[in-house]
Amino acid sequence: MTGTVVAIGATGPLGRRVSARLAAEGDEVRTTVFDAADLGAVLDRASTAVALGHAVRASAALDGTGLVAPDEPATRHLLDAVAEAGIGVVVWLSSAMVYGAWPENPIPLTETAVRRPNPGLRFAEDKSDRDRQVLDWAAAHPSVRVVVLRPTVTVGADHSGWLARSPWSVTGVQVGDADAPSQFVHVDDVAAAVALAVDRPLAGVYNVAPDGWIPAEQLRALSGPTPRLHLPAAAAELVARLRFRAGFTGTPPAALPYTVHPWVVANDRLRAAGWEPGHSNEEAFVEADDGGIFAGLDPRRRQLLSLGAVGFVGAALVAAVAGLIVRRSRRR
Repeated sequence: MTGTVVAIGATGPLGRRVSARLAAEGDEVRTTVFDAADLGAVLDRASTAVALGHAVRASAALDGTGLVAPDEPATRHLLDAVAEAGIGVVVWLSSAMVYGAWPENPIPLTETAVRRPNPGLRFAEDKSDRDRQVLDWAAAHPSVRVVVLRPTVTVGADHSGWLARSPWSVTGVQVGDADAPSQFVHVDDVAAAVALAVDRPLAGVYNVAPDGWIPAEQLRALSGPTPRLHLPAAAAELVARLRFRAGFTGTPPAALPYTVHPWVVANDRLRAAGWEPGHSNEEAFVEADDGGIFAGLDPRRRQLLSLGAVGFVGAALVAAVAGLIVRRSRRR
């Protein structure tokens, strides 16, 4: 099926791929933003609205898409405009992070799992709230085919800088003996899922992820020897807060549970609809992992530098905690 598709928030690596893929399949593609004053005019005579999200600084989009959920008024503005324009198809990009990361999560999570984003993590909470808003709207507008896509961590060759700074990097702090599995979907495969949702008669919620997942030990092996500091949960949270407050990372401490507990998803439903991942978890991760400061070094040197870096991080942690204690003592 071809027609006129309006891509809302089609910026960054994912947005560009979505627009290119739809155009290659014969669709006319228009682009706009959620709060565009002329949104109704842009949607006029279009067949499909693809809502990707607001573009933000890379660190704010914790799932690697480079996009965050719009707020409630912006979403209502879009959905009202869709209804007014008589759009027949809405594709909404969400995130697998809406399921939350919890010790009791089944492996893998299916689309029937309840949305339970971890408290305090605004990125996941906003995605979950918009999921609810869009699905409630879909129930009230049965003539419109609504598809909600929930991709796992999205990576690609142009994501290497983001991945190295993200919570999903295997370098740095590890909480205790946490061994949660990981998933990485290639940005090209997410774009393919969006195109499929536009052109095939899909409706409802679909997870977007490769087959299976990567066990924690295997993920560490893929990255090679890197500096890791094993800390109890309380100490890891303190480090995360210190780094966030100091501006060393844009990742809020509330994201820590997602690095400890499982939240991998099943892709059976999307596969049954005709989608096939072009990249495995391992392929997507390796393509996006630039190796950091250890790239190009022989294994022995990487190991020596890794051990030295861990010692440095440990010393820095001790100094930070000591400084915090001194400051609190002075306040008293």
